[in-house]
Parts: sequence; C-alpha cells; structure tokens
Amino acid sequence: MLLNDKVIFLTGGSQGIGAECARAYAREGARLAIAALDKDGIDEVISGLDGDHLCLPCDVSSAAGVEEAILQTIAHFGHIDAIHNNAGIAHPSKTLHETTTDEWDRLMEVNVKSIYHTTRYGFEALKASRGSILNTSSMVGSIGQSLHAAYTATKGAINALTKSMALDYAVYGIRVNAVAPAGVWTPMLRRWAEEQPNTEEIENYLDQIHPLGYCPTGDVIADACTFLLSEKARFITGTILPVSGGAELGYRR
Repeated sequence: MLLNDKVIFLTGGSQGIGAECARAYAREGARLAIAALDKDGIDEVISGLDGDHLCLPCDVSSAAGVEEAILQTIAHFGHIDAIHNNAGIAHPSKTLHETTTDEWDRLMEVNVKSIYHTTRYGFEALKASRGSILNTSSMVGSIGQSLHAAYTATKGAINALTKSMALDYAVYGIRVNAVAPAGVWTPMLRRWAEEQPNTEEIENYLDQIHPLGYCPTGDVIADACTFLLSEKARFITGTILPVSGGAELGYRR
C-alpha cells in the first residue's frame, strides 16, 4: 500500500475533497488525524474507514486550536509523516470592491493562515520524519476567476507559499507540493453554483471548461494527492499539479 503506516494530519477532511482524500489515504494504509469544524462530519467519515484514526474538531484559523490538534496527533500516534492543508472556504462570490473586510479576513485566515499554523506547529514533527506537506490550491490561483477576487487571491498565495516552502524545507528532506483542481463537485461548489446569476447553466458550463468533457467528483483529486504523499513522488517538490481535465489548456468554448 502506498501510504502504509504513514500518519497524515488532514485539515478540512469532513466533506468534499477532504473526505475523499481521507478515504483514499486510509485505503492505502495511512492513519489519519482529521481536523475540521464539523465533528459530526469527521465522525461520519471515520466510521467508514478501516484502521486507527483521530477526530479533531478544530477551527484551522485558530493558532491555539491547530497547536492543540497537532499535539494530540503526536500524543496519539507518536509522529506525523505528512500534513495535508485542505481546509478552505470560497464564500463570497463577489468582485473585490463588494467584498467586506470581514469576508476578506475570513478567507485569508482559513485558506492561507491555516497553512502557517500547521507548518509552525507541525514543522518539528515533519523534520523528524522527513515528511511532506501538501496544499490544496485551485486553477483559479493562476488563471483568475470572475466574481471571486478574494478567493482567487488566497489560492495564488497558496501557490507562492508552496514554492517558497519547498525551497526552505528541502534541506530537511521535507517535500512541499500542491494540487490545483478546476471544477470539482463538492458541497462547496454546489453552494457556489447557487450564488451565480445563471444557476441553471452552471452544470453545463462546468462540464464544458474541462476538455475531458465532465466536471469530476473529489475522488480524482484524492488519487493525485495519494501519489504526491507517497514515496512514488519522493523526488517531486515545489510542484503545483493541475488535476483539471485540461481546463487550463487552449481556448475556452
């Protein structure tokens, strides 16, 4: 199994891409510490997994909350082999000037500052294990997106962080990569679709932006993440891996 006995600290693992990653990681032999706001959601995910896993209700934007979750993970498992920073929010769907200060701050705290928290408090454990960090980014962090300026700014920040962290931590044998999906049907994308002015056309639009012909579910992202956290990717670092069905290629329809 690709992740046999690896301990993975996974944020945002209670639904969507994170839940699919949890399932994929467990199938490959990993033991999981899942940190997310929704305790019931974490419990539901873990109930469907084989093996020893840890439920950690946590607001990843809180330094104290993340520090405690990391300490609980080490106390339970003894070490950490990987951190997957998957937690994220997309609300609101607005232009920049319409975005409130509170909305901007919340996006930055959850999507970007959470990576600072997990790295700050998990670094020594990853240094000891010569582990890896994986960040969930998005294609919009490099190509942009209308009515989503603050969200795309967070994903652009994640891309830059990933590359800088890879350079800083290579000396410790710590790899740092990111996955960049385009559209993926998750509860968050469903909510985003409902906020758009042309809701009835969104599903067709999301199929069409992917040259492979469809908007996928989170399992395709989870498979790529499994690879990046495995020894199969042992010489890959600083990569922003598109898992996008070719959405970034050529002319749009």
